[in-house]
Amino acid sequence: MINLAGRDIRHAWGRFVFTGIGLGLLVGLTLSMAGIYRGMVDDAKALLHNSGADLWVVQQETLGPYAESSSLRDDVYRSLLGMSGVARAANVVYLNMQVKRGEADVRVMLVGFEAGQPGEPGYLVAGRQITRNHYEAVADVKTGFHLGERIRIRRHDYTVVGLTRRMVSSGGDPMLFVPLKDAQEVQFLKDNDAIVNERARTAANPQLNRPGVPGLLDAIQASQASSHNVNAVLVQVKDGVEPAVAAAGIQRWKHLQAYTRGQMEEILVVKLIATSARQIAMFLVILAVVSAAIVAFIIYTMTLGKIREIAVLKLIGTRDRTIAGMILQQALGLGLIGFVVGKTVATLWAPFFPKYVLLEPGDALRGFVIVMLICAVASTLAIRAALRVDPATAIGG
Repeated sequence: MINLAGRDIRHAWGRFVFTGIGLGLLVGLTLSMAGIYRGMVDDAKALLHNSGADLWVVQQETLGPYAESSSLRDDVYRSLLGMSGVARAANVVYLNMQVKRGEADVRVMLVGFEAGQPGEPGYLVAGRQITRNHYEAVADVKTGFHLGERIRIRRHDYTVVGLTRRMVSSGGDPMLFVPLKDAQEVQFLKDNDAIVNERARTAANPQLNRPGVPGLLDAIQASQASSHNVNAVLVQVKDGVEPAVAAAGIQRWKHLQAYTRGQMEEILVVKLIATSARQIAMFLVILAVVSAAIVAFIIYTMTLGKIREIAVLKLIGTRDRTIAGMILQQALGLGLIGFVVGKTVATLWAPFFPKYVLLEPGDALRGFVIVMLICAVASTLAIRAALRVDPATAIGG
């Protein structure tokens, strides 16, 4: 029996291959969208892992420090060190900002940390860790900064002394690490003009500038020129201590919010990137519908082009199941070409995306099954048209 699908592909291989390539680009885009979501989740997990913390202690009744604003006094860590089960505690400051690099701006998450404490970059790919209390920085390679480069952050210049990799925020922004005091100044201190105006307001307030209380005004103005706030305290618990138990003690006795790694991961994945996940899901649905429409149109068009051949087959007694199988083979062949092309292009262009794209083998396998199902369903329109062909068409056409 003549294999109509193979015959048609051989005679119109150019159109068939180019159609498969077009479908493959859609498949590649679909795999990339799934990879973007996987990358967002992986970025969130990498952020938590790279912090080196077991607990995140933040302002009460907030989801900080990554999902929303949190502000604590920088002496809170001392009281946490006295808590049962706490091994280490360190202040940390996080701030998303634009940093000048020549004429361009680089979007980074500025991280202020204490050397040798949780929050410090876990590893370097070049250079060294920060050793000075001011004006040194460690940058993720994704920022594009180089060793020895001087960068401007607010009012001061910083020298890049080390480079790290895969240190990113939950939004995929590369991290720039600076000493804690510098980060506190960048985030919490006002600019010079604002400080001058604030001092004038303070001096004009008779309750803060009392003639009979010398030194009061100077003390208040000095407090306005310094910052003692941080966004969170990163805590490491002792061996054998459950983080959830230590977190419960901190929340009960210190009236602060303490999150374990599992809870913080839930905040980042379920709450912070939930909207992006739904949007990506909508794109995936739209791409699936578009792909099905393209396959259905192409297979239907190719089927209409061989009506006489189908009529001849029916005239010589070919069963409907055989004819349907030929058309289904053609559709699945188109899907196979599309998947191979899509997987190839997705792998090739993934490194060029601004955000991390994680292509997992499981997603590729699921994508293959879905593509085959879409092609099978899309072929039903052409199969129905083929089965309705009158055998007399072969004689009277």
